[in-house]
Amino acid sequence: MDFIDLRLQYLASRELINARIQAVLDHGQYIMGPEVAELEGRLAAFSGARHCITVSSGTEALVIALMALGVKPGDEVITTPFSFIATAEAIVLLGATPVFVDVQPDTCNLDHHLLEQRITPRTRAIIPVSLYGQPADMDEINAIAERHGLAVIEDAAQSFGASYRGRKSCNLSTIGCTSFFPSKPLGCYGDGGALFTNDDALAAAMREIRVHGQSRRYVHTRIGVGGRMDTLQCAIVLAKLERFEWEIEQRQRAAACYDDLLGTLGEALAPVGCRPDRTSVYAQYTLRVRPPQRERMQEVLHAAGIPTAVHYPVPIDRQPAYAHWAAPGGCPVAARLAQEVLSLPMGPYLDRASAHRVVQALGQGLAQLQVQSGEKAA
Repeated sequence: MDFIDLRLQYLASRELINARIQAVLDHGQYIMGPEVAELEGRLAAFSGARHCITVSSGTEALVIALMALGVKPGDEVITTPFSFIATAEAIVLLGATPVFVDVQPDTCNLDHHLLEQRITPRTRAIIPVSLYGQPADMDEINAIAERHGLAVIEDAAQSFGASYRGRKSCNLSTIGCTSFFPSKPLGCYGDGGALFTNDDALAAAMREIRVHGQSRRYVHTRIGVGGRMDTLQCAIVLAKLERFEWEIEQRQRAAACYDDLLGTLGEALAPVGCRPDRTSVYAQYTLRVRPPQRERMQEVLHAAGIPTAVHYPVPIDRQPAYAHWAAPGGCPVAARLAQEVLSLPMGPYLDRASAHRVVQALGQGLAQLQVQSGEKAA
């Protein structure tokens, strides 16, 4: 069993993907070819945002968003410690200071109740992460940001295609950023990403920044980066867009199947919850397992040929390169989650039989733990 079956996904769209790639090979415009503008138009329409700007990766999307907002050394940007390192990395690369706010225990997303106590006169922006495929509490975060004159950047690397109160992820804040890394719900076959906004001035700035700050050829009106998404990767995403809504439905079906089957095991394994006012695209299907049981569960699943992953085993504020920015008292919920979360195989091609096999192995692991616990008690 694969953790994410990209081979089956390719086979399902092979003819369209191959045709799209061949079209690029035929016209030879490998940088900023016609597929780039086509994809940007399709993604903007899908999200409902006025503008989409494709870029070379999800990380570059975050960097460009912060550059467009004018974030500079000495500024502070609030974010979550429970995310992939790129979220905080983008802040630090611009010389700004990451300010970590703890997360909710049920969704693993930034806890908006803790936000205002971390805002200072140096705060410029907030970056909530829509973790595991589910948007954060964006309305509440946006309201706090508006009161303090701050921008909000949704890190939607895992949630493109999800919805929140009837609106699509990436169209929920000042700027939305996503990733097309191969394992994402909508992935290419290399690196890629995109920015979304309804602000015309920000869109113009981000378009210039991604091509070395050019307003037109060899006229550089601002500091920029080499951040273009190449035409071949855009062509692949265009092909995969044709089945994307169906794949979202299948991911949600697979998650519902897991939910149903896990219900037979009691409360020892708790899935990360999806709030009723939003949907998830289940970039990961993640459980909470008490330590040290998680390691034993991984061993049992591995023995059964079932891969697992931990997203993320060390919070950012406890990483060696970032620990000196940790808040006094740290982020205890994130620290606890890092010891508990366990992601299971997930994808649009995960069938009920495979889900049943995973849950059956989890049940066997629980049974073994109960026996061991009983032996120790005796």
